[in-house]
Amino acid sequence: MTQIIVIGAGPSGLTAAIAAARQGASVTVLEKMEKPGRKLLITGNGRCNLTNTLPAEAAYRGADQAFVRQVLGRFGVQDTMDFFHGLGLLTRERAGYVYPYTDQAGSVLELLLLELRRLKVKMKYNENVRQILRTDEGFQVRTDTWSYPCSKVILCAGGKAAPQTGSDGSGYELALSCGHSLTPIYPALVPLKAEGPLPRMLSGTRTQAALALEIDGRICCRETGELQWTDYGVSGIVVFQLSRFLPAALSEKKRPVLHIDQMPEYSRDELVEMLARRRSLCPEQGAEELLAGFMKKKTIAAFVKLTGKKVCQERGQAFADAAAAFLKDLTVTVTGTKDFDMAQVCAGGVPEKEVSPETLESRKMPGLYLAGELLDVDGICGGYNLQWAWSSGYTAGSSAAAALGAWGF
Repeated sequence: MTQIIVIGAGPSGLTAAIAAARQGASVTVLEKMEKPGRKLLITGNGRCNLTNTLPAEAAYRGADQAFVRQVLGRFGVQDTMDFFHGLGLLTRERAGYVYPYTDQAGSVLELLLLELRRLKVKMKYNENVRQILRTDEGFQVRTDTWSYPCSKVILCAGGKAAPQTGSDGSGYELALSCGHSLTPIYPALVPLKAEGPLPRMLSGTRTQAALALEIDGRICCRETGELQWTDYGVSGIVVFQLSRFLPAALSEKKRPVLHIDQMPEYSRDELVEMLARRRSLCPEQGAEELLAGFMKKKTIAAFVKLTGKKVCQERGQAFADAAAAFLKDLTVTVTGTKDFDMAQVCAGGVPEKEVSPETLESRKMPGLYLAGELLDVDGICGGYNLQWAWSSGYTAGSSAAAALGAWGF
C-alpha cells in the first residue's frame, strides 16, 4: 500500500512528494491533467520567478502573518535556493527576483520530475479525485477510475486561478468534504475593469505610473510600475498588486477609485511651469504640438477630447492646469476584476486556524495535510506565491512522512 497520496502535481504537490519520499515514504501523486506542472510552466511569463530575496513581511495577505512566517521558517528562501541548486538548477537574481538561469520554467519542472523518478515516486495522470474517505487503516482516495488506499493524504489541488491549467476549484470541494470551511474565494493578481471612455481611448498604451487605490474616500494601497491600458480597464503588474483589495470591497458595495499619476517624477507645479515655458517659446503651436513631449499620441487625443476644444485652443493657464491634472491625477472608477481565467492566484481558501502551522496537518481530519493555493494565503507578484508553494509543500510532505514513523504505519 502506498503510504502517502499527494493530490495535485503543481509546485506544492511536486515539492511535497519529494520531501516525503526523501524521508523514505512510499509516495503516489494523482494529477487530473494529462501532464504535470502546467501552471508552473506559465509562471513569470514562462520564466518561472522561483522566489524573492527581498524581505517578505508585507508580501502575503489572507492568513495571519504569524502563520505565514512559521511556515516560511520551516522552509524559507535560502532553503528553496539550496533545494533547487541541489537538483542541479542554476539560478540568476535580478533585484531580488530569482529565476532559473535558462529563463525557462520548463527547466524547473524537468529537474523536479527527474528527482521524483530518482526517488521512485509514482505519477498517475488523468486521475480526477472524487472523494477522500477515512478508513480504519487510514484513507481511501477515490478517483473516476480507481480507489487508492493510503496512510496519509496531502491535498495540493490548487485554487481556481488559470483553470485551463487544471485549477478548477475541485480542491476546494475536496477540502469542504473533509470538514473544512472556506473564506470567500476571489481572483487576485488580476486586471481591473473600469467605467468610462478612457480605457477604450487609451487601449494598448503603456506608461510608468504611480497608482493609489481609494475605497470609500480612503487610500488603502499605493503601487508604482508599468500600467497597461486595455479596452475594458487597466492591467500590468502594478495593477495586479492592487487587485487583491477590490473583490471584497465591491461585494460590500463600496466605491473604489483608482488615482493614476502618469508622471510621478514631477510635481504638478513643475508640469504647469514646464508647459507655460513651452507655450512661451512656441506660441504658434497648438495643444497637440505643445503636449508632444509630455504625452503619447493616444493620450493627447484623449486629453483633447475630454478637456474640450475651448480650453485647448486658448492654451492659457486653464490649459496648463488641465494638462497637469490629467497627467498627475487621472481618476477612473473601478467596476470589477477580470475572472479567474485571467488571474494568477486566488485570494481566500481554507482558513489557517483549521491546519497546524507546524505541520499543515488538518485539524478537521487528522492524517490529511493541506498545502499551496488551497490555503488562505496569497502573495504579491515577484516570486512570493511560488515561495509559498515550495514552503507549504515541503512542510506538508516532510511532516506527513515524519508522522508515518511516529505512528508506525
